[in-house]
Order: sequence, then structure tokens, then C-alpha cells
Amino acid sequence: SKHCVELENRTANVTVKPFDLDTGFQFELHVTVSGKKINVSEIPDLPIPKDWMRDKLELHFYKTEQAAGGGEIKNVTYNKGSGTAVITFLKPG
Repeated sequence: SKHCVELENRTANVTVKPFDLDTGFQFELHVTVSGKKINVSEIPDLPIPKDWMRDKLELHFYKTEQAAGGGEIKNVTYNKGSGTAVITFLKPG
């Protein structure tokens, strides 16, 4: 648990200590599918930045490619105020 780190010609002794991460969020999405776009509604207003939510939506719908339901994402438009998003895929499916 003890390490020696060199930074800018200086040596620092550091100790690694465990810490607790904040618990994640679980929520339900309502989805409407149409060719290359998916409309997502009722996204809950979570205390995370808009960019994080957009990234989470993109990752979720990209990951579902292995489950025959997603694919490569072209664009994610997220509206925090209305709790909606539009996911646009590169290919229809």
C-alpha cells in the first residue's frame, strides 16, 4: 500500500487507502423506435451533468448492438428540461 512517486525531480511517498464511490442510479426509460432514430422519454432528472447523461444514453444504446437492438450511434440529442432524447444511428435497424 506504500509507493514512491517521482514528480518534477521530487520524490513523494504515498499510501493507498480505499474509499467509497457514490452509488449509481437506476431508472426506467420509455422508447419509441423508428428506422434510424429512437425517441426516449421520461428520463428522470438526475443530479448529473447533461453531458454525462448523453454519454450514458449513447453507451447504453451502442452496447445493445450485441443484443440485436442497438448499433453505432451518429448523434444523441438530450433535452434535460423535458426529460427526452433522440438517439440517431448510422444504419437503420
